[in-house]
Amino acid sequence: MSEKGLGRGLKALLGDAPALHALSGDQPEQSELDADKAMQAATEAKSDHIIAIEKIEPNPWQPRRQFLAEELKELAASIDHHGIIQPLLVRPHPDKPDHFQLIAGERRWRAAQLAKKHDVPVVIRETTEQQAAEMALIENIQRQDLNIIEEAEGYQRLMSEFDYTQEALANVVGKSRSHLANTMRLLNLPNKIKDMLALSELSMGQVRPLIGHDDALALAEMIKARGLNARQAEQLAARDTNAKPAPAPENPDLKATEKQLAEQLGMDIKLAFDQSSESGRIMITCRSLDQFDDVIDRLIK
Repeated sequence: MSEKGLGRGLKALLGDAPALHALSGDQPEQSELDADKAMQAATEAKSDHIIAIEKIEPNPWQPRRQFLAEELKELAASIDHHGIIQPLLVRPHPDKPDHFQLIAGERRWRAAQLAKKHDVPVVIRETTEQQAAEMALIENIQRQDLNIIEEAEGYQRLMSEFDYTQEALANVVGKSRSHLANTMRLLNLPNKIKDMLALSELSMGQVRPLIGHDDALALAEMIKARGLNARQAEQLAARDTNAKPAPAPENPDLKATEKQLAEQLGMDIKLAFDQSSESGRIMITCRSLDQFDDVIDRLIK
């Protein structure tokens, strides 16, 4: 899906949320703007709103979790020299009068604090909780600021909190339904593999064959170490699945002995013996403390 798709989603959201101008009564005109420039237009329009930075709180719906310290330092140096070129997009705080919540621009907000700026330019918009959540996710996707796991978690949270179907949410964010489905499936992977994805150590194509695989983590480490591409990763996962040995047939002698012991002891008995290692296990399931004590007594004697 092109960025125009994302822009159309933003324009629909921003068009329904009239700007509040603390220092000016004018409203920005967006009807002539291209759809894919809606967010930029929303935050560039009427940038003469200046509010104290301590009155702004981060967006509780911010899908981005990683803010690299080095990038923030570089941005802080730029802000210190040039100021904030593009204002922050905020909404009135739902619980604190004369305070605001970020909708977009948390990286600039963090960098401005590093640059020891006391006031920042903003555009203030009236939005619902749902609109704020949608706009935060779309803005980050449009800027390609999210890693794939942050994107997946953002989709999952919107669907959970606002009862979206995949089809409806796909229309909102300007992505295909299959993209949403495939991205959210990554959340079923082990946490360590999700960390690899978040750090760009592995790609979506490399790990997709591992979803639901019994040896997903071991295979992920192998794919990373060998530098396998997506096709090679798929072949490796398929070979590993096909190579798994079929379960050994049950030993009829062991089954007969299990039944005999169970009848004598009145307990569930499970016997297992590995011919290759010449080792075995006897498992006794006790249904009460009395049975447990009885087994202990028999073993001690």
